[in-house]
Amino acid sequence: MKKIIITGGAGFIGSHVVRRFVKSYPEYSIVNLDNLTYAGNLANLKDIENAPNYKFVKGDIVDLKFIQQLFADEQPDAVIHLAAESHVDRSITNPLEFVMTNVVGTVNLLNAARESWKGQYDKKRFYHVSTDEVYGTLGEDGMFTEETAYDPHSPYSASKASSDHFVRAYYDTYGMDTVISNCSNNYGSFHFPEKLIPLAIHNIQQKKPVPVYGKGENIRDWLWVEDHARAIDLIFHKAATGTTYNIGGHNEWKNIDLIKALCTIMDKKLGREDGESAQLITFVTDRAGHDLRYAIDATKLQKELGWVPSITFEEGLEKTVDWYLANEKWLTDVTSGHYQQYYTEQYNNR
Repeated sequence: MKKIIITGGAGFIGSHVVRRFVKSYPEYSIVNLDNLTYAGNLANLKDIENAPNYKFVKGDIVDLKFIQQLFADEQPDAVIHLAAESHVDRSITNPLEFVMTNVVGTVNLLNAARESWKGQYDKKRFYHVSTDEVYGTLGEDGMFTEETAYDPHSPYSASKASSDHFVRAYYDTYGMDTVISNCSNNYGSFHFPEKLIPLAIHNIQQKKPVPVYGKGENIRDWLWVEDHARAIDLIFHKAATGTTYNIGGHNEWKNIDLIKALCTIMDKKLGREDGESAQLITFVTDRAGHDLRYAIDATKLQKELGWVPSITFEEGLEKTVDWYLANEKWLTDVTSGHYQQYYTEQYNNR
């Protein structure tokens, strides 16, 4: 049996990856390691929490002794590392928190894996999930490839760039089997409502202002989270050691155009007059160091592993809206903070 530690598995992307591996590979044993900070929500995984091949462990990747003990206890064959502080605005307010989790936490996992797997690196795998923000910003033309030089502009992207470099260093220095993927902006179900799309859905539903930075001219490449999980599955199983893959949705949108499209969908779903929700759009002071444009070239992933997005953005956006409207309790629990009681209720007696 292959035992995999998935870090950050109670978060947005992580919960989709955990669910996919638990359901698709019943012969694997999946250990979900999450510290349950504000963005970690075990209610995201209610449907698989009692699966025989699933186990949750609460812990902090910054605590090296804890991580070493976890590796000693679990003896994992692989790590899929998603745990990270990921909100740019929060990184501007508190950069050190991002250094600790994203850099020190990653190095702790690498060190624990190196000690645990010594002499059998060819049978183990460390998969590090990163972001396109490490590449910096683009002008009107061009796309990020796996060969694009790193040029991070925020404390968040700088911390992720650093963690990427450490993962590559452990491949080069120690011969560890490592792979890295850098993805574009994700959207879909279970997304914490501080990020653009779920925040906009929630505010439109509540008839609250929908904040848009600057003039909304910033451009992002949007990737449906379930397509991202499918790409991670492929890369984990098929990628050659030491390789990097970019994962993107081939789907660039200006923020203002995305929000207007979302308003149109919400008007239809909520039975409002066409254009009613768009009146909620409120332009706010732009974020410091706000990158203008990201665009991912995922050709390598398509050519080598056969991955392409499974749905269009319009289809994915409508699915996302439908999910949030059908799961108002989840959204209410998250915005009220009630979701943080779930761990106590579910796990204190286990």
